[in-house]
Amino acid sequence: MKRKSAFILLLLISAFSQINAQQQTGKYASVNGLKMYYEIHGSGQPLVLIHGGGSTLQSSFGRILPELAKTHRVIAVEMQAHGHTADIDRPLSFEQDADDVAALLKELHIEKADIMGFSNGGTTSLQIAIRHPEIVHKLILASALYKRDGMPAGFFDGFSNATLDVMPKSLKAAYLEANPDPKGLQRMFDRDVARMKGFTDISDTDIKAIQAPALVVNESINGVLPDHALLLSRTLPHAQLVIFPGGHGAYMGEIDSPNKHSKMPDALLILINEFLQN
Repeated sequence: MKRKSAFILLLLISAFSQINAQQQTGKYASVNGLKMYYEIHGSGQPLVLIHGGGSTLQSSFGRILPELAKTHRVIAVEMQAHGHTADIDRPLSFEQDADDVAALLKELHIEKADIMGFSNGGTTSLQIAIRHPEIVHKLILASALYKRDGMPAGFFDGFSNATLDVMPKSLKAAYLEANPDPKGLQRMFDRDVARMKGFTDISDTDIKAIQAPALVVNESINGVLPDHALLLSRTLPHAQLVIFPGGHGAYMGEIDSPNKHSKMPDALLILINEFLQN
């Protein structure tokens, strides 16, 4: 009986230690008037992860983040109005997100980093490379959009009457896990809808000015069009392209991916490590 009690006590201590470690992982930094949430995992060359729209760092990168942290110093952020990072009274834009990430790296005394962005985070990553080229070592552009016609026909029309009901349940749950505030969830949704409705093309001139080596990653269906990813890879001066089968973010195990046991994230990790190390 004593042994059983001691065993249970050890389990409880271990559980509390893990919870405490998780709580200590996340931090906040004051950047451009925003109290931005970020987490740092691992060590080595800095790698910034920027989540997609309507997402958190966990819902976008939860599958691959632990593996990336084995070989990199991962700085995973949550942008304005997303996850742990509350909204503030200022416009939400990809340009502002880019400036916030740059300010965070300055706060952390990181002069140069690899940048990986998924979906909206990929567009933000492009803006970082355009507006703050000095801080970018290499780019991983996962399902990144830079022209409106890069999405399937009718995509932008869907935002005209969009309501929170259309948001995937998995993304809602991920937000509420980070911030259990239904009003914050609605605010994030409204902000992202407004940003996408007002999205304008990034000029080819700006894309061609990006000198950082880039890995363009895309899905084959139900997301950014493969032809758009091909165009982006050809417009960037130093880019490589890989297209995975499946829908939006399935190749990296994004939380809404239908196959939770897919091996594609393992293949992506191999490609990422080879790209960043060469």
